[in-house]
Amino acid sequence: MTESPYDFDVLIVGSGLAGLSAALHLAPTHRVAVLTKRSMSDGSSNWAQGGIAAVLGEGDTFDSHVDDTLVAGAGLSDPAATRFVVEHAPESIAWLRELGVPFSQEAGHLHLTREGGHSARRIVHVTDATGAAVQRTMIEHVRRTPNITLFENHTLVDLVTSKKRGLPVNRCLGLYALDEETDEVLTFRAPHTILATGGAGKVYVYTTNPDTATGDGIAAAWRAGCRVTNMEFIQFHPTCLYHPLVKSFLITEAVRGEGGKLLLPDGTRFMPEHDERAELAPRDIVARAIDFEMKKHGLDCVYLDISHQPPEFIKEHFPTIHARCLELGIDITKQPIPVVPAAHYTCGGIHTDLAGRTDLTGLHAIGETAYTGLHGANRLASNSLVECMVFARSASQDIMATPLPAPPDVPAWDESRVTDADESVVISHNWDELRRFMWDYVGIVRTNKRLERAAHRIRLLQDEIQEFYSAFHISRDLLELRNLVQVADLIVRSAQARHESRGLHFSRDYPEMSADPKPTILTP
Repeated sequence: MTESPYDFDVLIVGSGLAGLSAALHLAPTHRVAVLTKRSMSDGSSNWAQGGIAAVLGEGDTFDSHVDDTLVAGAGLSDPAATRFVVEHAPESIAWLRELGVPFSQEAGHLHLTREGGHSARRIVHVTDATGAAVQRTMIEHVRRTPNITLFENHTLVDLVTSKKRGLPVNRCLGLYALDEETDEVLTFRAPHTILATGGAGKVYVYTTNPDTATGDGIAAAWRAGCRVTNMEFIQFHPTCLYHPLVKSFLITEAVRGEGGKLLLPDGTRFMPEHDERAELAPRDIVARAIDFEMKKHGLDCVYLDISHQPPEFIKEHFPTIHARCLELGIDITKQPIPVVPAAHYTCGGIHTDLAGRTDLTGLHAIGETAYTGLHGANRLASNSLVECMVFARSASQDIMATPLPAPPDVPAWDESRVTDADESVVISHNWDELRRFMWDYVGIVRTNKRLERAAHRIRLLQDEIQEFYSAFHISRDLLELRNLVQVADLIVRSAQARHESRGLHFSRDYPEMSADPKPTILTP
């Protein structure tokens, strides 16, 4: 078969920290394509405020970081995966420093802060905008690195597998992607594909995630025959800014790490009544405590107060939050911040091993879209960005050690039997309905009845969306809705399969913890 302009050695879908790290590792030896459905900086990595966890401080140990992760993971973190990430974290920080990431310093050394669930100061950061600083540095390197071709505004449609082509051995051959500038579906071929598409926070009406977090990789991998694991564990960040003019603005965990107190509207502190660690308890406990207090008192929000710290300290450590709140008339040096919990992080995902390999030969998954075993039933703060880098490196090493076969034979996209949509409003209505009932029925606290209602609604939506997908020209909105409904189905099925309460999954029908917990593994 003749070579096409969209033939590469490696296709990487996603331009967050995981995807760009892999691209930079692979570029010296492989021709790499990076596809991202909006601009390079529109993913969740760019929004990460807190920092990156690594054992770098005097007196801190790998064992301590491992133990903290296992405790936060509520008995479901894989010990081998956890130790693998923890022990490779310092070299990941060193690599970022070599690239020029301007981490905050104190007295000539990296400034290490502490966040909830950590027993030591081990969070390296760039004030309160770590993700943005890291992404900015990475993008600069990627744009000037030979062998990396960028495809912005290209949305993943589906993976192409040999099974779909009737071949005996199933492997990933490439993918179809919608070029939004030309409205054309392009065929990309490569012996290796990496999904680094992030999480699925947009399946909920309240989320800290950007609009790109629609579970594209998880849904595509599931359709291609890959297992997914632990999708019931959706982390709700305890503190998202509550304001009518702003959506998705996260108030970093580090505010609580530096002494911030959670208060009711009358100024009463409530976290000590819920956990002896108070504001420094893991996120699942803090989110449930806020949810409990809001429902108990009929509140729209609670308040996070850091105003007892000196104004200079607040402006130095949290300049982004200070500036954004000030724009909205909230001076955090004098006033508490109104906050609510919001969907934040997908702890489950595509089942992978320590090299990022999925069940499908030729397909790797890294970052939030993957389930590596690190997070278990709840992610420990600031373990996500380091997971991105550690598995980007291990997946890249696995690919570099694999001989490159000839370009696979992949058919062009066929849309000869579809027409233009006559009722695009159906997509927006279904999108709104899905996110609202997922928030109401599959949120912080769940019941069997709520999950059954959600499952019923999902089945109706799936039928309607599949009919729409089959009959009409595709659009990014339709693709994202299709993926979100698939992810919602996986979340609900996983939640229904877990007959206990653990970590981020809390069921009123099964309030106790099982004595022998197992991951929830779904097979297509």
